Amino acid sequence: MTGTDHTRRATFGQVFAVPEFRVLFGSFALLVAGDTVKMLAFAALVYGRTGSAGLSALAYMSGFLPYVLGGTFLLSLADRMRPRRLMIAGELVRVAVCLALASGGMPVWAMLLLVVVTGTLNPVFGAARTATLPELLPGDSYVLGRSVLTITSAGAQIGGLAAGGAVLSLAGPGGALLITAALSAAGAVLLRLGLPDHPPRAAVPTAVPSSPSRAETAASGTGSVLDRPSAESTEISGGGAEVGGGGAETGRGRHGAGHAGAQTGRGRHGAGHARRDLGAAGGNAVRASLRVNRRLLADRRVRALMLCNWIPVMFVAGAEALVVPYLNERGAPSQAGFVLAAFAVGMALGDLVVGRFAAPAMRERLSFPLAVASGVPLAAFAARPSLPWCLALGVLTGACLAYNLGLQRRFVDAAPPDALGQAFGLFTSGQMTTQGLGAALAGAIASLLPAHLAIAVIGGAAVLAALALARHLRPERAEPAEPAEPGQPVEPSGPGRTAVSSRPARSDQPADAAPPVQAGEGGAAVIEVGRG
Repeated sequence: MTGTDHTRRATFGQVFAVPEFRVLFGSFALLVAGDTVKMLAFAALVYGRTGSAGLSALAYMSGFLPYVLGGTFLLSLADRMRPRRLMIAGELVRVAVCLALASGGMPVWAMLLLVVVTGTLNPVFGAARTATLPELLPGDSYVLGRSVLTITSAGAQIGGLAAGGAVLSLAGPGGALLITAALSAAGAVLLRLGLPDHPPRAAVPTAVPSSPSRAETAASGTGSVLDRPSAESTEISGGGAEVGGGGAETGRGRHGAGHAGAQTGRGRHGAGHARRDLGAAGGNAVRASLRVNRRLLADRRVRALMLCNWIPVMFVAGAEALVVPYLNERGAPSQAGFVLAAFAVGMALGDLVVGRFAAPAMRERLSFPLAVASGVPLAAFAARPSLPWCLALGVLTGACLAYNLGLQRRFVDAAPPDALGQAFGLFTSGQMTTQGLGAALAGAIASLLPAHLAIAVIGGAAVLAALALARHLRPERAEPAEPAEPGQPVEPSGPGRTAVSSRPARSDQPADAAPPVQAGEGGAAVIEVGRG
């Protein structure tokens, strides 16, 4: 399967046949399960020390709060440092935090501060992991790979909550934190032994130029999925990257993109990996992060796809936040865990069914109706359903979130290749932030209405939001090209399309020579061919 073959359906077997993906999959499962246990143990530890339910809830949410800060100010590091080392660093930071919390010698305020401060780096570590995925899995395999991670996340959260409760009862909060540290250490070893040490995605820029999207660079014919330079051939130093042997222009990522070339002589490798990575992260990471975030959000296509992924999920998260108050209305607050698990089960089932049985084009066509449908089961809470119906509605709502599978490939194509890691980091940080906003919005509505009516109102808002985003949730359609006058190039009809000119061939050009390529409007390619 080639990097530009988006129409051929992949299978889960093909995805798991890639050794590096199996490594990412294993480390991700350890990460999600470990983080779930860690936050439960931390919340229990704080509650045991203070007896405050409010501080306990703050401790549980403290792992999510830093995404706003890290996603805003530090994401450029995801493209300026080596991905494998960032992922390993993330695991080792988790090991250190869990050991520090398990020691029991820190005051509560210091523990909360430690989790929040170290958590600001989580968006960077996560972006490095997510941006590696499309480099390992070309074409439709990438979408199934994302589906596998979503299913794994849902399963690991459910299993982590169940196992976390058992571990807490057997080993206590300190023992649970030590087990989490061991899981993170195992993840670091797995990543170190199983992933190649690729160079950074982008050289350290003094300015961040606007880069073409993958769809545009695919049309220009530069680069391929395997064009990324190897770890042994690239070295990063303070001012940028240099490649010895006269320099080479390389493409990065599945569709390629002419990427700033790296220049370096191989003889400087003895300077050490740590110093090279510090050089790669040099410059002002905060300024670069803000600049690239603005650049990404200014791109209409990237911004629209982010909103399509953020807004419907925001309302679902708001509804989940009201599950406990609703069941408290019915006198069964202890059943909330089952209903919340139903949302996760539905999410896993939806991704499995849509990812496995729908062709790539069908997934894109399903995005709009599934996004609209995600709010319908929530609106049914107006009837004050019993627990079995709550479970069914939760499964249906979660299953409809598979709408995002039809948007995954489009997002990768739209993101600039030299900022792919930051694009994924901004995507995740925005999703975490909007989910928090959804919970806050739900709480505000619930202060005015009973919980069951508040959930129904949120469901209606989800439907209206999906309708408002209909243009972007539906598959993109290329406009047909206008006929060209003789001797004039044909305008490209859409992203990734190749236009053909009827300009006569030059007399000095050999008959079997490859046709020259001109840059077309919007970064597409205009190929000149001679008339027969």
